[in-house]
Amino acid sequence: MLVCWLLVVFDGYDLIVFGTVQSSLVNDTDWGLTDAGLGVVGSMAFVGMMIGALFAGRLADALGRRRTILACAITFSVFTILCAFAPSAWVFGAFRLVAGIGLGGLVPSANAMVAELVPDRWRSSIATLMMSGVPIGGSLAALIGIPMIPALGWPSMFLVAAIALVVVVPLGFAYLPETLASEDRARKGAAAGTASASPERVGGYAGLLRQPYLLVSIMFALATLATLFAWYGLGTWLPRAMESLGYNLGSALTFSLSLNIGAVMGSIVTAWAGDRYGAVKSGVVAAALAGVALLALLFSPPVWLVYVILMVAGVGTHGTQCLIIAAVSNHYPGYLRGTALGWALGVGRLGAVTAPLVAGFLLNNGYGAGSLFVAFGIAAGLAAILQVIIIAQGHGGRSTDRGVQAPAAS
Repeated sequence: MLVCWLLVVFDGYDLIVFGTVQSSLVNDTDWGLTDAGLGVVGSMAFVGMMIGALFAGRLADALGRRRTILACAITFSVFTILCAFAPSAWVFGAFRLVAGIGLGGLVPSANAMVAELVPDRWRSSIATLMMSGVPIGGSLAALIGIPMIPALGWPSMFLVAAIALVVVVPLGFAYLPETLASEDRARKGAAAGTASASPERVGGYAGLLRQPYLLVSIMFALATLATLFAWYGLGTWLPRAMESLGYNLGSALTFSLSLNIGAVMGSIVTAWAGDRYGAVKSGVVAAALAGVALLALLFSPPVWLVYVILMVAGVGTHGTQCLIIAAVSNHYPGYLRGTALGWALGVGRLGAVTAPLVAGFLLNNGYGAGSLFVAFGIAAGLAAILQVIIIAQGHGGRSTDRGVQAPAAS
């Protein structure tokens, strides 16, 4: 579990590190990048993540979870290191695209392996711990960037990925257990046979996108899209936005650090709230809180209050993501759970892809940092509304392998 968590931390670092070097890519290279160009380059990693997430399950079936995790870790580490030597923006973007495939495939594969290794009563807590690795990695990117970028330049930030390659990956080879692909296929074949024997158990997307799951599946996917638009948009563009408001790079990175510290706190707070009040209901509150916090930045609060607001935004955005994942895991019966998670996260990655593009367009056309806070705040508010619709449709409760909980019972 520790090895998987460390890999997720580096996953988060390698993803968020782009946000720490945006200004350097504009000012310290001859690539001719504008804010719009940064948006395109920034979206490449998220395109790769969408591809990686979609194919991680199939790869795990073919190679086993251990090999899939290690292949993803090696991929994102190697291509993140190569970013330090990119001769142009297009090559840099291509490296980020391939690194994103590894980044997108690692988290679901590592979560799946850990879920198989721990007792049922620990599964929610361990899942929360695993998800906390992403903002912890983002926090490290901000902390390291404050002294390292002025002293050693932006390429040094990508060379940090070598630690994962030479330290954590060898630990994975030594300690991660082997999951044989043939055993996975045998279990899935048995499950498929059971499902086919019962007319009520239609697996895959055919079962997911039909009654009684059709509407709730669409709502979960759209809520994930809106949440990831806000969370990854902030994670990628917050330093650049704060610099545009007149803060220097060091101050801008401390704002990013506040956001990621809030996200770590959000992983813990929302896990408690989800267990006590329900994941969907807690998700409504978390998303609404994030939306209000981001819109509050439009009123030019004092600096100390900006730090507090960004921490609240981190709690709300990343916490909502954790809660939606928990809600999807709890809502569907076992034979649809993997498909439902893949569907929600796959559609949700579209939000992560479009966020850098939208932010780059807004800044490049002179709309200012405030427009970013409006866009991400509206997205968080939309996530809250979509979860209210889920509750209104009677899908705020938990389900079992017998099928979805009836609306009256919830």
